[in-house]
Amino acid sequence: MTPRPRILLVEDSPLQARLVREFTADALDVEWADRLSTALDRLRQGGIDAVLLDLSLPDSWGVDTLRRVVEARPDLPVLVFSGGDREQVAAEALRSGAAAVLFKDGRYEETIVKAVRAALSRRRGSGETGEAPVRQVPPRR
Repeated sequence: MTPRPRILLVEDSPLQARLVREFTADALDVEWADRLSTALDRLRQGGIDAVLLDLSLPDSWGVDTLRRVVEARPDLPVLVFSGGDREQVAAEALRSGAAAVLFKDGRYEETIVKAVRAALSRRRGSGETGEAPVRQVPPRR
């Protein structure tokens, strides 16, 4: 049996954290950090496969939060989990290195698991470098 992916949920709301854990309990192992500083400490320890990141935390706010996580662990897919303005948040987050953007709209139960699996699959397909996979092109005849 394949081990479940270990996700670090960085979210300051205990209610949101509990809901995410409940919704994903069958598919993901979720660790929770309620501050960016705690999350960065945990990421340094290793053993995390992906990050689900709120951009509004007590010790960091906005896309800078994402940039700091990406700088700390560029090898990990970071999925932004936001309640903010959809278009602006999505565009900024994707430009800043997010693997995906999910919104706290109450309908994210299956979306989180699917998005994490897709991000991990893309990472494996790219050799975990964050680059597009290299394919050998056959010579012309």
